[in-house]
Amino acid sequence: MTTPPDPVPPPVSPGRGDEQRVALHSPEFAADPHRAYQEMRERYGALVPVELAPGVPATLVLGYRAALRILNDPDRFPADPRTWEKTVPADCPVLPVLQWRPNAPRSSGAAHARYRGATTAALAGVDLHALRGTVERFAVPLINSFCSSGSADLVGQYAFPLTFEVINAVLGCPPEISERAAAATAAIFDGVDSEKGNQMFGEAVQELVASKSTEPGDDVTTRLLRHAAGLDETEMTHQVVALYGVGMGPMQSLIINTLCLILTDDRFADEMLGGVLPTRDALDDVLFDDPPLPNASVTYPRQPVLIDDVWLPAHQPVVISLAGCNNDPEIRAGDHSGNRSHLAWGAGPHACPAQDTAYLIAQEAIDQLLDALPDLRLAVPVQDLTWRPGPLHRTLAELPVAFPPTPPLPIL
Repeated sequence: MTTPPDPVPPPVSPGRGDEQRVALHSPEFAADPHRAYQEMRERYGALVPVELAPGVPATLVLGYRAALRILNDPDRFPADPRTWEKTVPADCPVLPVLQWRPNAPRSSGAAHARYRGATTAALAGVDLHALRGTVERFAVPLINSFCSSGSADLVGQYAFPLTFEVINAVLGCPPEISERAAAATAAIFDGVDSEKGNQMFGEAVQELVASKSTEPGDDVTTRLLRHAAGLDETEMTHQVVALYGVGMGPMQSLIINTLCLILTDDRFADEMLGGVLPTRDALDDVLFDDPPLPNASVTYPRQPVLIDDVWLPAHQPVVISLAGCNNDPEIRAGDHSGNRSHLAWGAGPHACPAQDTAYLIAQEAIDQLLDALPDLRLAVPVQDLTWRPGPLHRTLAELPVAFPPTPPLPIL
């Protein structure tokens, strides 16, 4: 069935001027995004004019049903940003995250299907039982490095290095390459010298791909190289870039955001004291309210499209607020324990293909820590925690905790 054409747009969309755009890159937004979503919804409805960076306009989608309509319509809303890229400067802080790459997240049509098939097959080869042991193998020495001191920053001393090691193991990345990749990833997500970080990151991943061509292993990179899609060197590099970037940033944020919830929400704190740790429930709660990528699944309409009486401009980013849509009053129904209808993994043809892997890594990382330090508590008032600014991620700069000094765990 042929899709009917959209109505002809007016020359100017009234009431959507740049002067009214909400700055998603501001510290104020990072400090209290839920209040910002509520205020945006009250003022604009489901579709909000925003800035991703100074002078970089976009539309933020806060309506759950509008989001599903967009995510399941890749013909009108492709993920390929190349036309948009021509309109932003090379040093734009969000460009390294959003720019076109020959990989599944930034492609459409046959190219997307080819890249997606290779990535899905490579991830399917991950042994989840063995992965649980991999997380434990890296978690225990990290816990031992601070357990006798009675305090720690769980971002810098636990979640970041643990995620770093586990993702490297999954990709088969040797230490001398992974150290540079980790530094580059931090620069990109912080938006500090992101152009240089993007270059460093690409160079490190190129070395990883080259090393697996001569020294293959039982890892995701090797399986991508051997896939029937026949990925060339450039395509290989960008498949690994996508896996590495998403694994490093959002994965550690999922661990940290969930630990923060467990330590500050009485629902989970009470059950911890009772010896029952509902880690999976806490993870799902975070994926509803504070997902690591609260604003993501970016698409670029091929032509002006009318959604909910608002014209979305051609080739301008349409950003799905996964956190905002999850809390859309039209679909939100109070307690969502055990409810996994959230959009934190995306939806449609670009939904995250690594959900099972991500759940396992995050759950095992949290369980290892809380099994070792059951009396863990937040070391500062919750209002003193600082969220890193940025339009697309949601993560703490630090998570300081205190606990009774504990002897080191045995290393198996």
